[in-house]
Amino acid sequence: MKTSRREFLTSISMLAATTAVPLSAFSFGKTDKLKMVLVGTGARGTLFWGARLIQQYGDILEFVGLCDSNPSRMEYVKKERLQVSCNTYPDYEFEKMIHETKPDLVIVTTDDANHHKYIIKGLDMGCDVLTEKPMTIDEVKCQGILDAERRSGRNLVVGFNYRWTPYVTKVKEMLMNKAVGEIRSVDYHYYLDTHHGGNYFRRWHGLRQKSGTLLVHKSTHHFDLLNWWIDSDPAEVFGYGDLEFYGSNGPFKSDKCRTCPHTGECDFYWDISTSNFRTTMYVNHEHVDGYYRDACVYRDEINIYDKMSAQVKYANNVVLNYSLTTYGPFEGWRVAINGTEGRIEAWLDIPHLSDLSVDPADMHDIQMDQNFEEEGKAEPIIMHKLWNEYKRVNVIQTRGGHGGGDQRLQDKIFRTPGEKDPYDRAAGVRDGAMSLLIGVAARKSIESGEPIRISELTDLEPRVKRI
Repeated sequence: MKTSRREFLTSISMLAATTAVPLSAFSFGKTDKLKMVLVGTGARGTLFWGARLIQQYGDILEFVGLCDSNPSRMEYVKKERLQVSCNTYPDYEFEKMIHETKPDLVIVTTDDANHHKYIIKGLDMGCDVLTEKPMTIDEVKCQGILDAERRSGRNLVVGFNYRWTPYVTKVKEMLMNKAVGEIRSVDYHYYLDTHHGGNYFRRWHGLRQKSGTLLVHKSTHHFDLLNWWIDSDPAEVFGYGDLEFYGSNGPFKSDKCRTCPHTGECDFYWDISTSNFRTTMYVNHEHVDGYYRDACVYRDEINIYDKMSAQVKYANNVVLNYSLTTYGPFEGWRVAINGTEGRIEAWLDIPHLSDLSVDPADMHDIQMDQNFEEEGKAEPIIMHKLWNEYKRVNVIQTRGGHGGGDQRLQDKIFRTPGEKDPYDRAAGVRDGAMSLLIGVAARKSIESGEPIRISELTDLEPRVKRI
């Protein structure tokens, strides 16, 4: 028996909220497609939540509206990138779009500081909502989202794709099987190189009022992964951070690379005209909003941290040591998980530990590329047992589509929402909140010099077990 579109979205969101309610699968009819609107037509919205959904799931869904603060870019995306026939709306006509199109699902991919506006309005107007990470950038907006989901009776899904890659899923499986016994401490370190790391300081992410700092925008990926692995909520956070490399610390100054008098001297000079995608997506429309995609990484307005660390104590007494560096010579990460019976060590893309087949400068673009074809290669996880020799556990991993996580996440949402996932990878509002609140708490700790309790930020009380 075929259920309704509403029941379908409810089943997805029940799964994301990790309830124990039985789920029902959904079967679309040819004339009964899921109606969606997209708010935010930048790269992430256009490529991942736009073009890919149309290409892979066009038989079961359709876009009935697009919304953006830059109407010029939005029209370009509609005609050239998505090739859809739906109506477009400026950002101040969001409510009009909802009234006219009556969507089942609102997808939010704006800059982080504006996520809450469309999430809350979408929920209150009777829609289910899917948002890019981070859910929002501070505790006040987070509480507003929590309240809106409760009073509306609708549901929010957060698009964490990191959990869905085979490599990190294997780590989760090992932890679920008590490979290290009970987890006691975790060390996680992420290294952004000067290509990808520098990119954050070129864009709106370099302004904390838009991104909440990289402790929220970038680290929320890592904190969600760690919360999922550790299977507990964070309870208390202490942080350190500073801006010492980018921003006003730089030797040169300009508004953007194209007009910079130091192109021959600056290591960060980037000719955006060599990228047809970024030229047609951003340069051709910057006259509308003044947003320069190739802004100077040394401009004085940058006010986020470029080095940061956090120590997190979890409700189950696990201690996490975390760091993020934004100007490394390579990009990758490593983790060590210590337990009562052993230790897991894992890493990806560390040059002296991995056989890299791609140029590090191209790494992030390849991860974003949904069409990048690469034969999967074995990546090792090292399993140490107390009193025993270590052993290697090899996992086949690719790079395109964020290590295969993008496809698996979207398949779960749109193809198989009713299938039980033994690893509990779908993420709901509580997951979104707990991951971003670590970053918020770390930021507040850096500013105050004091540890910050998660329970003081919103009305969510940390749980010893995540579910």
